[in-house]
Amino acid sequence: MSVLLQDSPISIGWREWLSLPELGLPPIKAKIDTGARTSCLHAFSLQPFSRDGKPWVRFGMHPNQRDISEEIFCEAEVTDERIVTDSGGHRETRYVILTQLVLPTASWPIEVTLTNRDSMRFRMLLGRSAMQGRIVVMPDQSYLLGKMASIEAEKLS
Repeated sequence: MSVLLQDSPISIGWREWLSLPELGLPPIKAKIDTGARTSCLHAFSLQPFSRDGKPWVRFGMHPNQRDISEEIFCEAEVTDERIVTDSGGHRETRYVILTQLVLPTASWPIEVTLTNRDSMRFRMLLGRSAMQGRIVVMPDQSYLLGKMASIEAEKLS
């Protein structure tokens, strides 16, 4: 279900705090990436399993940049598996999940691929499919929504 609480697109910076409460994650820093079609989330120890005859995946996540000491384990239904080409030209088959993105003034479901991003600066990339018609990126700005706003939005979801 898409919930947009305003008529105009949300202005965000090139990096923002985002909430994915259905996965049980705290707000995480994300790079806003208009060059990426699909959003992706850091995941390790991916373990596929079946629940009620449907494919699911269990995975670990390090929510903080440059810190692997905190581990949170998540479960989500798998909606697809896709071959994704990263910015370095490497092709990888990834699980695709659907989860709710929560911002201070809006919330909607987004597709997210799962891949190990330990060596990357951000635990998540928000791709253009998730932003289409809802977000305007201000490339010279950062954290326009603020961390506290993401935490408050998470409480409301």
